[in-house]
Formats: sequence, C-alpha cells, structure tokens
Amino acid sequence: MAHLARRMFELLEPICLVTFFADECNQELAALGHRTYWDGYFASRAAPLGRVPAEVVHAAFYSFADGEAARHIPSAWQTIAPEASVAARERGSAASLRRILGEELAGSPGLVRAADLTTKAATSAPMEGRMMYAGMRTLPVPEDPVARLWHAATMLREHRCDGHIAALVGARIGGTEAHVLDALAQGIDPPESFGRIHHLPKERLEAVMGGLRERGLIDSESRFTEAGRGTKQRIEALTDELAEPPYEALTPGELDDLVAELEPITARLVAAGSQ
Repeated sequence: MAHLARRMFELLEPICLVTFFADECNQELAALGHRTYWDGYFASRAAPLGRVPAEVVHAAFYSFADGEAARHIPSAWQTIAPEASVAARERGSAASLRRILGEELAGSPGLVRAADLTTKAATSAPMEGRMMYAGMRTLPVPEDPVARLWHAATMLREHRCDGHIAALVGARIGGTEAHVLDALAQGIDPPESFGRIHHLPKERLEAVMGGLRERGLIDSESRFTEAGRGTKQRIEALTDELAEPPYEALTPGELDDLVAELEPITARLVAAGSQ
C-alpha cells in the first residue's frame, strides 16, 4: 500500500499543480480583488478552515517562514469572503485542466471514471489529526467531472500533506529545514537557492543551515550526511505509509481502473508542465 500511495501521489500531483502553475486560477482570484498571487493563495487554501487567525494558518501550512501567513491572513478576507476565494480556485483550476487536457480527454468516460474513484477514495479516510484534509471535507463535491477530479485530487493532496507534517514533526524537522532537505534531495546546489526559501533573510537561512549542521544532517559544504539522507528517506517513507488510508476504500479492481484512467491524464499534464 505504501508503494501504491507513492504511485497515486505521482499520478494526482500534476492535477493539483494547475492551481499553482497555470494562469486561470490566479486570474479568477485576481478578478475577485486579491492584489497578489500570495493573497489569493493563502485566502483560497486556508478558507476551508474558517476565519481562523494567521497563527492557525501558519501551523496548518507548516512550511512557511514566521510571519509569512500574517502578511496575508486575515487581511485577504476582509473585503473578499473566504467562500468566494474557494469557489474561484475551483473554477480556475477546472478551467486549466479542461484547456490542457483538451475537449476529447476532458470529456471522456475515462475521466469520469477517474473522478468517481478518486472521489470515493478522497471521501473515505479518517479525519482525525488531519486539519487541512478535514477542512476540505466540509466543502461540497462538484458535480462537473473535471472539477470533481481536481477537488478530490486536492483533498488527497491535503491528506498527504497533513501526514507529511506529522512525519516532519516526529523527526523534529521544521518547515524551512524541510525545504532545505527537499532542495538537497533534488540536487539543488546551494540548497539556499531553492525557490521556496531563497527570499528569506540571509541571517535566517544561516541559522537554519547552522542548526542542520549541528544536528549532523548536513556537512560543512551543505550536503547531506549519511544521517541526513537517512532522515529524509524515513520522512518520505512514513509520509507514504500515512497516505495509505484513502485507498483502502477501493477494491483491487477499482485501484487498477483508477491507475489506468489517470495515466493518460497525468501524462498530458506532465507534458504541459501543468500550465
């Protein structure tokens, strides 16, 4: 099942990435009045949690540096209802999928089958300890198959992210530290140049790198030590294990069908870079 969870992540992630890489979602959020990409990102992703303070969003998202959530929450909700931002995110993401997939694939029986099975999995997992996933479960499931596929894939992404955060907390790896380990796993050199953290103050990055060196996770040249690589591998393995429960709702035949129907969809999205 852990292998299946990793395979499903590989198949579903390109569906979710249109929200962040394609234009339509950002255009929909900008049309509402969000001033920047990040205003729309925080407002639409955090909205299922309700009008919670920035500290709660910071905790739920985990990977952002101190103060980043507070630059957008709650100000992004003061003139735009959270419900409107969620709806705009769904509209834009579904529009991106339709454009990239094309009319034939977007309207195919295979996509409908994939949407149905992904939704069955996404609405079947326990919610305890899964803050972002539980928030997504409170939203109505779209009737349109393309929107439903995106919605279900995003629910499963948040479920996986919640489990990933649990794995990081258990390993005592903070959000910025997690980005450094991701950068190293991707071969980014130096890891501080990674797009998710390169904008942070130099002294903040130096403190993070210093802490990882003190713990023996990276060496003096900012490369993985054996202990660091092992820590990263254990985090990823536990993330896969914790991502298994949704797929236990599907029969072996349904799982085979889901993989088969998702493969051409994912291939088209990967070829386009989900944008």
